[in-house]
Amino acid sequence: MNTLFEKTTGKDEWLTPPKIIKELGPFDLDPCSPVTRPWPTAKRHLTIHDDGLRTPWEGRVWCNPPYGKDVGKWLLKCSMHGNVIALVFARTETHAFQDYVWHHAKALRFIKGRLQFYRTDGTCIGNNAGAPSVLVAFDHWNAMTLINCNIPGHVVLNRP
Repeated sequence: MNTLFEKTTGKDEWLTPPKIIKELGPFDLDPCSPVTRPWPTAKRHLTIHDDGLRTPWEGRVWCNPPYGKDVGKWLLKCSMHGNVIALVFARTETHAFQDYVWHHAKALRFIKGRLQFYRTDGTCIGNNAGAPSVLVAFDHWNAMTLINCNIPGHVVLNRP
């Protein structure tokens, strides 16, 4: 049985609220950037046309992966690269979370409340996300960023 990270809604482009990027950045690469984006999330952006899963990553990476069946592949690549902060739903019971977050992350910031994501035209989707979100740091430097940032929530230090 393959447990998905989250139920798919048919829409994979849920843009990170700009205040999150501002608080955590700057980043060198966003491998999951939409083709059309209302604000930059990193110095370099890879879109669906570049295939961020197959393209080599360099520098400090911001990863808000498509929230669908392939999220585990993205989290695996995050864990292999290391210098990453990822934003995913806090679905701790899933195979993806169990295999790639708990076993590889250095720190997690469980965000208070639910985020409001944005569309590619820059407008807020409204309401809130269908699940709570967590920021995942895959190295010690990014773990310190999660500890010291002003994003409301609770940090869990992980010792994989």
